[in-house]
Amino acid sequence: MPRLMSTLAIAGLLRAAKPSIEAALGAPIEVDLAPTRALETRIRAGERADAAVLTAEAIATLGAEGVLDAATARPLAHSRVGLAVRAGAPHPDISSVDALRRLLLSVPTLCYSRAGASGIFFAELIQRLGIAAEVNAKAIVIPQGFTAERLVSGEAAIAFQQVSELMEVNGIEVVGPLPEGANTLAVFSGAAFAGSAEGRALLAAVAAACTPDALRAKGLDAP
Repeated sequence: MPRLMSTLAIAGLLRAAKPSIEAALGAPIEVDLAPTRALETRIRAGERADAAVLTAEAIATLGAEGVLDAATARPLAHSRVGLAVRAGAPHPDISSVDALRRLLLSVPTLCYSRAGASGIFFAELIQRLGIAAEVNAKAIVIPQGFTAERLVSGEAAIAFQQVSELMEVNGIEVVGPLPEGANTLAVFSGAAFAGSAEGRALLAAVAAACTPDALRAKGLDAP
């Protein structure tokens, strides 16, 4: 069974496209979803699959090390970090960096992820804004998973993650991407594992599923 290790950022797209990917391959596939950093750690510990979808930086590094087949690497999706609230809650002002900074200081609770690309960026952002101590004192920092689940449970008032990941949780509303000057464009790429007999075909099927319309429907953009 072809096996794909993939970042959570394209989880929604993969779930929707799984039947078409399997039809293209003529076989069922196994999809292992986790944050890029967690997958990188497991791959470096020796775990293997047929193809991987990670941040472009991780794909490039593992390709240079010979773990992935660098010749197969290709960009699949662009993503931005967004903010969400529980369904029905007022939408805070995040139209500028100053407005976001005021929100972060005034909100009672918030949630972000430690292991994902969005969480790493967010930790750097609050450091750059000079409010890391104040924000982290009231933050729920989950090791991995979907931060918006903490909105539904009532544990957090706002949640930060890739827009595509926020959209995977029912009962929440995405306010929008963070403003320019407080956001980043993440590029997610795919590559086959070196030596995999099925990796190229699996990657081609995943890439074919990443159409502009399919990406847009899941909060992503075409590269």
